[in-house]
Amino acid sequence: MTGQGRLQGKRILITAAGQGIGRATALACAAEGAEVIATDRNPALLADLQGMRTEVLDVTDQAAIDRLAAATGPLDGLFNCAGVVHGGTVLEIQDEDWAFAFDLNVTAMMRMVRAFLPQMLTRADQTGSVSIVNMASMASSLKGFVNRTTYGASKAAVIGLTKGIAADFVKQGLRCNALCPGTVDTPSLRGRIASAADPVQAERDFIARQPTGRLASVEDIAPMVVYLLSDDSRFVTGQAMLVDGGVTI
Repeated sequence: MTGQGRLQGKRILITAAGQGIGRATALACAAEGAEVIATDRNPALLADLQGMRTEVLDVTDQAAIDRLAAATGPLDGLFNCAGVVHGGTVLEIQDEDWAFAFDLNVTAMMRMVRAFLPQMLTRADQTGSVSIVNMASMASSLKGFVNRTTYGASKAAVIGLTKGIAADFVKQGLRCNALCPGTVDTPSLRGRIASAADPVQAERDFIARQPTGRLASVEDIAPMVVYLLSDDSRFVTGQAMLVDGGVTI
């Protein structure tokens, strides 16, 4: 990148960067001057990302995470974006779905932080501050939603994980915050809409719960991540940052 931006000189790693919020954030960070390492488990989704390093990464694979951490060196920022959405009430939860949701939505984040944090702290010694952003949701400890018990429970755990990390390392220059989007028009959402019994009504229902009268775009969400990764948020840590179009007013 040429020129100056809010992330100039910063090395940022993003998971699930192949599509949706992760991709939009990778592009936004690169536009702000960051050295971006975009990861995804699907190499085809990374193929057309230009101006950044791309790496295939399954965030549920501890050995793969450790290899990438060793090869990457100190980060200034980490955005743990990878996750999955399960539907259904508590009576419909399957043990394997519950286990997978927590493995991907929570445990994978813990493993990423555990692998990359030691070198991030050495970077903080040099620069004064580094940042981690964890993908949570408005569907979490912040608000309950119909048919989102597994998802909401896992994202509530992300907020708890985030606050614990923030408290433990605030004196060492680490900021750690959780991103809590509203309903975002992503390939994941489109897949859930398409699988509904009445896709047209399903889309109307998703839109209806937004006071703004529309779904969020990925471009509505990425600026908050850029802010949290930048020095503009140098006094912000341990927070669940809502970008929900007013759903939780």
